[in-house]
Amino acid sequence: MNAHESEKRLLLLDGFLKANNLSGANVSPLADDCSFRRYFRVSEHDSSFIVMDAPPDQEEITPFMKISKLLNEFGYSAPKVLAADTKNGFLILEDFGNTTYTKALLANEDEYYLYCLAIDLLIDIGNKKDSNAIEFLPVYGTSKLLEEVLLFVDWYLIQRLEINISGRERESFISAWSSCLQGLADGSRNILVLRDYHVDNLMLLSDRNGLNACGLLDFQDAVIGHASYDLVSLLQDSRRDVNPSLRDRMLDRYFNGVGNAVNKDAFMKSYYIIGAQRALKVFGIFARQSLKYGNDQYLAHIPRLWQHSMKNLSFPQMEPVQDWLMNNVSEKVIKAEIASFERD
Repeated sequence: MNAHESEKRLLLLDGFLKANNLSGANVSPLADDCSFRRYFRVSEHDSSFIVMDAPPDQEEITPFMKISKLLNEFGYSAPKVLAADTKNGFLILEDFGNTTYTKALLANEDEYYLYCLAIDLLIDIGNKKDSNAIEFLPVYGTSKLLEEVLLFVDWYLIQRLEINISGRERESFISAWSSCLQGLADGSRNILVLRDYHVDNLMLLSDRNGLNACGLLDFQDAVIGHASYDLVSLLQDSRRDVNPSLRDRMLDRYFNGVGNAVNKDAFMKSYYIIGAQRALKVFGIFARQSLKYGNDQYLAHIPRLWQHSMKNLSFPQMEPVQDWLMNNVSEKVIKAEIASFERD
């Protein structure tokens, strides 16, 4: 957003606050996320709210409003929408405070408790799979998964690493992934998938009990998809290392919680397929943020993404994609890329 557009948005924000009797409130910016949205904390007297600024030519706020309502109806802690300007792209939201899982973990909160809470919430979401309430959500199907994973080729390999990928090689990448994604048909339930279920988007709400102690953020892209997706987002986090022992305990907790509702072997097959798809997609997203928008902060996570990718791609069902990478991306290039971050 250039200076002129930013000034225009601030004027619109001022008008939105005035229309909601907050003209004298203190407004302070919060950290941006990996999108065009911006957030502000608005404080007046003893009250505090969050304002979402989502330029309507770049972002839609209606999905956020609908999914916030859905999550609250399910009994979960999602910020309630208190006021909206759908024309100009502003929302006033319930303020959950500052204690994201990321900050709680840095403050030495009990890691095991936090992850158990997050896992238990996913188990509960899985129990809503037959609810008619989620039917309005888009289905996270093969075409969308393929579209996303191509970000790896188009933005990371071609744009960032400057590897020459021909049209024919790009088509063979799609073919390899189409073959691998067929494995998702077995053992994966179509449920509500929040899609960005990781420590930056989970809040510790210490004044709430049970599952309500886990606050949910950044869910506007929710879909009907594979149950393994949010589990991958949490346990193969691109932003922090999850100890293998903790990861295994959380997987055991998940399977104990869902019981016979899923076949463990089939589910884990989908877990690694989705894990590979998500990691490669995120390579593309982080590279695009850097190259197109000058936002380099996410590039620091690239070595961790390679670790996740290599582990996921080592499983037999991922052989077509693994072969494609071996034929088109040299190990020397990967090692050099990882080493560049280690030097920094």
